[in-house]
Amino acid sequence: MTHSVIFDLDGTLIDSAPDIHASANTVFTALGQPPFTRAEVQGFVGRGAPNLVARLCESRGLPHEGPEFDRVLARFLEVYEGAQALTVLYPGTRAALEALQAAGCKLGLCTNKPLAPTLAVLRHFGLENLFAAVIGGDSLAVKKPDPAPLLETLTRMGGGPAIFVGDSEVDAETAQNAGLPFLLFTEGYRKTPVEALPHDAAFAHHDALPGLVAAFSAPAVP
Repeated sequence: MTHSVIFDLDGTLIDSAPDIHASANTVFTALGQPPFTRAEVQGFVGRGAPNLVARLCESRGLPHEGPEFDRVLARFLEVYEGAQALTVLYPGTRAALEALQAAGCKLGLCTNKPLAPTLAVLRHFGLENLFAAVIGGDSLAVKKPDPAPLLETLTRMGGGPAIFVGDSEVDAETAQNAGLPFLLFTEGYRKTPVEALPHDAAFAHHDALPGLVAAFSAPAVP
């Protein structure tokens, strides 16, 4: 296989919603706010930590910009960077990544999660050495669905043919904007029906991923 494969992180390789939920409640209950449900928090995941915290603040009638918001965001990032205890790899993730690498694929990571907690969770699971490039939500001035983070990831991997793997509306739009094929993991955090999201193939278990990537890498039949 000759493709580079670039992955989203939250909702694609890891189920981090429990830790995001717990971190949000740690911060907001300290402010005297009632706890959020997991569904509330998960509904705001996908466009980066500043957007998540802004939406959470807005839902509780708190400022979602300015100095007070900045303090809440800074506290959330402080708590969240060390929050891996409740996060799990989706079944088959490690084996799929190792199989792709063994087959000759370069692997990259492009996420809207800030870079520090991204690197922390990769270290937590012992995955940091599998990725040739990692771009976080604060690595550039823009985030997904702007194509720049995805294209920068590919540039740092050396360019060439690539596939993007993600789970959400943001990921599907990012792949479209970047002009890359998109493989949709159906068990993540999307809200839109699978058939309504543009994608080249969909899968519900990571065991299927090496075969899907190989199909893209196979020469076309005349």
